Amino acid sequence: MIKVSQIEYYLPPNILTNEDLEKEFPEWSSEKIQEKVGISQRHISSDAETVLELAIKSSEKLFENYDKNNIDFILFCTQSPDYFLPTTACILQDKLGLRKNIGAMDFNLGCSGFVYGLAFAKGLISAGIAKSILLVTSETYTKHINPKDKANRSIFGDASASTIVEKSEISKDYQFCLGTDGSGAENLMVKKGAFKTNFELNPNNEFNPENLYMDGPEIFNFTIGNIPKLVKETLEVNNCTMDDIDYFVFHQANSFMLNYLRKKIKIPVEKFYIDMEFTGNTVSATIPIALKNMMDKGIVKKGDKVLLAGFGVGYSWGATILEI
Repeated sequence: MIKVSQIEYYLPPNILTNEDLEKEFPEWSSEKIQEKVGISQRHISSDAETVLELAIKSSEKLFENYDKNNIDFILFCTQSPDYFLPTTACILQDKLGLRKNIGAMDFNLGCSGFVYGLAFAKGLISAGIAKSILLVTSETYTKHINPKDKANRSIFGDASASTIVEKSEISKDYQFCLGTDGSGAENLMVKKGAFKTNFELNPNNEFNPENLYMDGPEIFNFTIGNIPKLVKETLEVNNCTMDDIDYFVFHQANSFMLNYLRKKIKIPVEKFYIDMEFTGNTVSATIPIALKNMMDKGIVKKGDKVLLAGFGVGYSWGATILEI
């Protein structure tokens, strides 16, 4: 039904290392951060770099080996848009020089965004609306984070991933499992924002409604309570067993949470991919970045079945099986 043809991603050049954080927060050691979250560095967008600039760069890398004239729809996932309006996807169409007779829309989702984007792409392709979709997952969460917030600064990084999703006549029609629980909305929230102009994040470095707030323990509890069921449901709806899956790629939240999930679900360690040490948690971009790195390293090969699961802010979660 659908296939992922290509993936490229872009990371801002500015890097925040654990050693940099240790200098600001002497009570934390770089080794402790690495042990706790599995991250040694993360890329941080500059004041001039918004999700649009990142998306342009990841998409331009994509079009070095793909004819951009094939694109007939843009799906742009972000929670840190340049503007409340217009839609970032519309501006991206112009900046990339894409055809004008295409569709373009933004959707606001975080860590489940890539899986939802694949679901939207499948719907558009199934309805005959599009055949080749540019799915962009671009995020600059670090712009939300207060300088004093050492926990979130150690976790999040900025990135953009651009993915080509196309119609396939030979791929199996794998189903999606999606879920929502808005009662947890306030456990990961930014109460005020938008980033292109007149954005004052941290006057006097005091916490304010433009800062990212995350209740880590509640997010952990939500994940542990829902994701094992999500994996089971996804396998069942696709008539698969654990043995049928070659790799499991989850949203790269932090290594402690992922390893806890892996053990709880009883996923063999050799089938479970963790890839966040040098990028951090890049929200909706984590899964495509991991997939791209797996492809480049030859970890996955043509025909492999990969179970993807995204989960987090919303609360929102989703999973499917992708055949490489």
